[in-house]
Amino acid sequence: MAFTISQKIPRAARKGLDRNRAMAWGGAAALALAILGGAQLIAQVEGDRGIPPLANSEDIQVNGIQVDVTGKTGAEARIAGWKQAQKIAWKKLGGPDMPLESIDAMVSSIVIGHEQVGPRRYIATLGVIFDKAKAGQYVGSGSAGVGPRSAPLLLIPVLQSGGVRQVFEVRGPWQRAWAEFQTSTSPVDYVRPTGSGGESLILTAGQAGRRSRLWWRTVLGQFDTSDVLSPVARIERQWPGGPINGTFTARYGPDNTFLGSFTLTAASEQELPRMMDQAIVRIDALYRDALAQGQLQPDPTIVAGGAALDRAFEELRVKLMPKGDDLPPVATPPVVETARPEEAAGVVAAEPVTVQFATPDAAAVDAALAAVRGVPGVQGASTVSLAIGGTSVMRVTVAGGGDRLAAALRGQGWKVAGGGGVLRISR
Repeated sequence: MAFTISQKIPRAARKGLDRNRAMAWGGAAALALAILGGAQLIAQVEGDRGIPPLANSEDIQVNGIQVDVTGKTGAEARIAGWKQAQKIAWKKLGGPDMPLESIDAMVSSIVIGHEQVGPRRYIATLGVIFDKAKAGQYVGSGSAGVGPRSAPLLLIPVLQSGGVRQVFEVRGPWQRAWAEFQTSTSPVDYVRPTGSGGESLILTAGQAGRRSRLWWRTVLGQFDTSDVLSPVARIERQWPGGPINGTFTARYGPDNTFLGSFTLTAASEQELPRMMDQAIVRIDALYRDALAQGQLQPDPTIVAGGAALDRAFEELRVKLMPKGDDLPPVATPPVVETARPEEAAGVVAAEPVTVQFATPDAAAVDAALAAVRGVPGVQGASTVSLAIGGTSVMRVTVAGGGDRLAAALRGQGWKVAGGGGVLRISR
């Protein structure tokens, strides 16, 4: 049956019909927006993003060795280039004169940064990693002599390219360079997120500009860190396939404090990874200097307790309230400083400890975490670098420090090496 609106239908009826139609169209539009918004939210989380950082180790690593070797074949030239890189790396470390066979016996792996293999020529940029147990007696650990380490600091690498600022939204060269950086040779305790899952929504380029201490306390608590580092890389391409100019800035803390800046240039897109590696070494030097000068201390406004915030809010309320004798006095409850249970019992404060452990499979990860978390005094334990088939790293907060944790793990049957803030455990 057809229904036609004519002029004879009362105006009120027409208004009601129009209202019903508007509500129907509005409901359909709201449903479409909800479905579209949900799909966009899933798209922001899913996808191929995030680069897990390489496992930290205390092995001695020398990077940036350039070789140019010829041979009868490309394979022979490549082997000769690797041997030459081992000799150059050993010389850079200040090692004593030794036969090449002895040096080769102390090398655990060769890191290939960039290589070109021809019919009779080999050109490459290599890195050489020496086994600490074998080479440490001659040249010492790569992390020795650097002084005390900093508190755990969250790393947010910001890349600005083409007018867009990003962190973990896509897999960028700046994030990859930080994931491959050997942090064990630095006194700065970098905590490098993988950038996968919800981390790409929390750790964005806009996060570095936030000032809310409550927000920062929530973010830092998720990664068991005390403060934040924000190294910024601004990339400018002159033309497609041409030179690339990079401006790199080291920033620190919730106020995005400026520590230093420098510029580098890459001749082409193929040279961009090498420029990023060089930039990280200089950025790390800026953070080292800041640590030596006492600038990388955790911000007290982030780690302040609830009593300190209550006092601050009370002072702000007193300043903003109107003054006058006719206003009734406001009773302010006194702030009572209560002693912590661990202080009353005479227990030392909790300290961060880095624990390295072999993870041939997922069961080894669960076993190590369960063993560490079962130690009395452990307040938190989480993996910061996961490498199935290699060496993983966990961050542990334990009362009594590394010595107490090591003694407890030995009691469980674990083999413990190292000491202080860095331990290596194995079965």
